[in-house]
Amino acid sequence: MTTTSDRQITAVVSDFLDAQKETIVAQWADSSFFRSVAQDSDQAAGDSAEVLRGLRRAIAAGDADSPAAEGFNDLRSLLTALASQLDGNEGVSARTAVEVSDLKKPLLRLWRQEADADLLTAGAVLLSSAVDTLRLVLVESALAAAKETLAIQREQLTELSTPVIKLWDGVLAIPLIGTLDSMRSQVATESLLQSIMTHQAKVAILDITGVPTVDTMVAQHLLKTAMAARLMGAECVISGIRPQIANTMVQLGIDLGEVATRARLADALAYALNRLGLQVGSAAGPGVV
Repeated sequence: MTTTSDRQITAVVSDFLDAQKETIVAQWADSSFFRSVAQDSDQAAGDSAEVLRGLRRAIAAGDADSPAAEGFNDLRSLLTALASQLDGNEGVSARTAVEVSDLKKPLLRLWRQEADADLLTAGAVLLSSAVDTLRLVLVESALAAAKETLAIQREQLTELSTPVIKLWDGVLAIPLIGTLDSMRSQVATESLLQSIMTHQAKVAILDITGVPTVDTMVAQHLLKTAMAARLMGAECVISGIRPQIANTMVQLGIDLGEVATRARLADALAYALNRLGLQVGSAAGPGVV
């Protein structure tokens, strides 16, 4: 709970920020922090004014040292946008430590010129604390923006790592490469089912040539995908089962049930074409597809 003197200094500093708003905004807009992220002087001034409003609101509420204060929360969208324009996480931390701290200088200089002697020290401490909290909020915003970017990139990479390929009219293939986790498995299944519907495919090939190991989890994923495809009216064929993987599956007691399997993708394609009533043969003889 704040004391009378705390409320007094809070009110005085808030009034000071109102009275010196234009001067502070002009000096902040010319600082390295706002100039480095703004496209022009008008944007720098606008960003500076918005930050000052949030800073003053936090101080007026007695929350200068609280990153969760409404005044600072109002700035998070802006700070996230500013942080996204800075260079990398390490760069953000280093630059905010210096450049945001530099915002103290015009505040403290103006405060020393305007403040009464008995409020000078307390006001300077309050202003410094508010700017330090602003710096913390900016770093948090930068880290949140980086985390969101990484999540989006991870999702995009997952989608790219599970492409669905049309091999023939009515025949799709999805080459699975690397270790299958729950996210990749889900994306692969959803991509395949969507493609089955889009292309009205009758056969879907799951090629696991690039999967280093097949355990119970991977086998369950393959079976679930095959069953889901069957519900969509398509048959699944699993190809790329190498001798080592076949031996492992036998030892683990993994039963793929009624799912057709082939050693190579080419064999699976031949099987798929046959299921469509087509045949693969030599160009010199009959039976050319």
